Amino acid sequence: MKTIKFCVFLGVILLQACATTPPTLYQELGGEKKVVEIVDNFIAEIEFDETLFEYFKDSNVNRFREKLIEHVCMLTDGPCEYTGDSMVDVHTGMNITESDFNRGVDLFINAMTKAGVPHATQNKVLAVMAPTRKEIIYL
Repeated sequence: MKTIKFCVFLGVILLQACATTPPTLYQELGGEKKVVEIVDNFIAEIEFDETLFEYFKDSNVNRFREKLIEHVCMLTDGPCEYTGDSMVDVHTGMNITESDFNRGVDLFINAMTKAGVPHATQNKVLAVMAPTRKEIIYL
């Protein structure tokens, strides 16, 4: 009888282990609250950066914030749908240089660090954002 109970117990544990799915990057980040914090930190970083602020000085900051939250949420497998314009449409005519793009990445890293995001998670976020680079620079 003890053997049967142990086997049933072990079977339940194994089924639970198999049924557990790993968290999404969005969940690993801390969900909506953390994404909002990162974006707000990023906007503050831009505000005090003379070079990058030039790209944003005539922007609708509220719309930028809303769409960046959606975009980060979507890219990290959160429950969001990005409803903004394509990256190409948004960045065409801005002629963002590679140096300025890299500066933006640095500011985004600062924003994640200030939000307390661990470096390993930051690297995962940067990895899912990296493919958008070709849709942003020199357009």
